[in-house]
Amino acid sequence: MDKIILAGMEFYGYHGLLSQEQFLGQRFIVDVELSLELSQAGRSDNPADTVDYAGIFDRVRTIVEGKPHKLLEAVAESIATSIMECSLVKEVLVRVKKPNAPIRGKFDWIAVEINRRNE
Repeated sequence: MDKIILAGMEFYGYHGLLSQEQFLGQRFIVDVELSLELSQAGRSDNPADTVDYAGIFDRVRTIVEGKPHKLLEAVAESIATSIMECSLVKEVLVRVKKPNAPIRGKFDWIAVEINRRNE
């Protein structure tokens, strides 16, 4: 299966369990990998035969910058559900990273990764 990958998308959102996270907000980094058949797009060079990358970016931004969720799992699930509405997408992997999670200790980021597939 072919892939379209959007990596390192950064947004500011208000997701988290703690009231300070919901009030102050923080940066989130999102990676998505879309699995789909790209051979027709490669042959035709026609944008109608693939997925609009900018449209995917906008879907992710709308969710991350939109309605707050308590859990990263809910953010990731919302992103996956939205992307799977694209008829060409057969499978999506979503990774939501929280580099400033309120955890005492040193780390690069905390993340949730989910994989969803159309049957």
